[in-house]
Amino acid sequence: MSINEDSNSNYINSEDYDQRQRNHNNANEHMHEKLEIIDEVIANPDLVQIGSEAKAAEERMFSRNFTGFGLDMNVFVSLASSILVLGFIVFTIIWPDTAASFFGGINSFINEHFSWLYVFTINAAFFFLIVIGLSKLGRIRLGGYTARPEYSNAAWYAMMFSAGIGIGIFFYGVAEPILHQDIPEGLKSGSVLDNFKVMYMHWGGHAWAAYGLVAIGLGYFAYNKKLPFAPRSLFYPLIKEKIYGILGDIIDTVAVLSVLFGLATSLGLGAQQINSGLSYLTGLPFDPIVQIILIISITTFATLSVVSGLNKGIKILSEANMVVSGLLLLGILLIGPTVYILSTYLSGMGLYLRDFFNIAMYTAVEPSEKAWQAGWTVFYWAWWISWTPFVGTFIARISKGRTVREVALGAIVLPTIIITSAMTILGAAGVKLNDIYEGAIEKAINQNMSTAIFEMFNYLTDSVLLRSLLSLVAIIAIVIFFVTSSDSGSFVVSSLTSSGRDEPPKVQRIFWAAMEGAIALSVLLIGGEQALTTIQSAVIIMGLPFAVILIMIMIALNKELRESYKKYTYNRTVTLKLMLEKIGKKPKLK
Repeated sequence: MSINEDSNSNYINSEDYDQRQRNHNNANEHMHEKLEIIDEVIANPDLVQIGSEAKAAEERMFSRNFTGFGLDMNVFVSLASSILVLGFIVFTIIWPDTAASFFGGINSFINEHFSWLYVFTINAAFFFLIVIGLSKLGRIRLGGYTARPEYSNAAWYAMMFSAGIGIGIFFYGVAEPILHQDIPEGLKSGSVLDNFKVMYMHWGGHAWAAYGLVAIGLGYFAYNKKLPFAPRSLFYPLIKEKIYGILGDIIDTVAVLSVLFGLATSLGLGAQQINSGLSYLTGLPFDPIVQIILIISITTFATLSVVSGLNKGIKILSEANMVVSGLLLLGILLIGPTVYILSTYLSGMGLYLRDFFNIAMYTAVEPSEKAWQAGWTVFYWAWWISWTPFVGTFIARISKGRTVREVALGAIVLPTIIITSAMTILGAAGVKLNDIYEGAIEKAINQNMSTAIFEMFNYLTDSVLLRSLLSLVAIIAIVIFFVTSSDSGSFVVSSLTSSGRDEPPKVQRIFWAAMEGAIALSVLLIGGEQALTTIQSAVIIMGLPFAVILIMIMIALNKELRESYKKYTYNRTVTLKLMLEKIGKKPKLK
């Protein structure tokens, strides 16, 4: 054979090899597409059946909506919620003293007979989330096996924090450790840091466990089972098709009211604190009229944000919120007693972890201890529970593509670390300065708690310019918290009242943003200490039915996730066997 013939033969063989390689690559791509479909079916074993049923269920759900005049609303949920909220507003404005007495009476009854229920529910949610997060059920992905997160980790946490933290961190951060220096005997360990231990309990993993529970449940049933994006879907394993009827409407109505009154608490506290900050900076009087103007003004900004949608206004403001709050806390850490703050955090966190079960399960028996627990722990548990339809729904909206483990542990571990760190920076600085200046900050807190952070700034530095700058940044941070809480809350309520629409009509978003502001306004008109007491009473009252709902959610979600995982394991085994059989029959590529 000649050299030319040999080279020509090699050329032909090379071409043949390249062609076979291209065919092999094409086959691999085709197989990869098939595997993605198979993976989706594995993760959603009922996918074929769900696909046809989901469309029918969606049509059935939305067919009950009223769609005239630019609206798209579930009539029962919208009207029932509106009538009850407007009734509360009218009652509170016309008969403020009677309203304060009425809600205070209900509050006292609940604290006397149902404090144990709040303690049980919040602890059950915490341990339930830890268990499913660490178990094999944590592998289940919201949206199916091939789904991927829509937001980066940074954006996800920023939006979650802004919705879940609210204004309370700045309202209570300085005051709470100072006021917790006298706590019930059942919570004491003899340490000087018992006050921080109790604060960590109130603001730590328990609150976020309640949010994470609803987020996982709603995300799973909405994304994996293709049920309506509404709290009623959480009960599908228990009541089945009845979620589409009046029973489902009642569940969503309770959720809407819970969100509205939970948000009104934050808005009322925020208005008072912004007023206090402006009073320190400009001499503006601390007055309900000023707070009403603030609520109207800031609610207007929140309305503009919520109209722009989830991916624009809310996302941008949430990320800005994290930056502003982070800079403020960093400034306090560096200017203030840095070593004391860091030492307090490490020692306080160790104490919190050591006494975790004791303080988490603490339920007061003595009358004086019951009063303390009602004013602090029960109020916090009720506040967090009442926020679960709001924050849980919001977290579910932004968590598609994440695993149950990511949401369960991500909603507990990192938020707990960040929030307790932030509260320690504020609280430890406040406690240290209060000791140095012989109780000056405590006196201000007893007169008006909303002034706590600004009073602390007065003693943090001698520089008038620096004090003014810190106060200004704090006001900006509180305003952004105010806006992000209001706009994300309005978005969730609008979605709930439109049977779980992804993009509820803008006119409905505007209406519910206005209603949130109106509730806060009506309560502030009562004025003084009664206003804060009435807000707290409304939260505790609304938290009671939703505490029962959370228990039912845990039962339903546990049942559904276990059944789903069994199907997932079985389908995965069968599918892999079939794939191996097919691969075994195929000739090897030469």
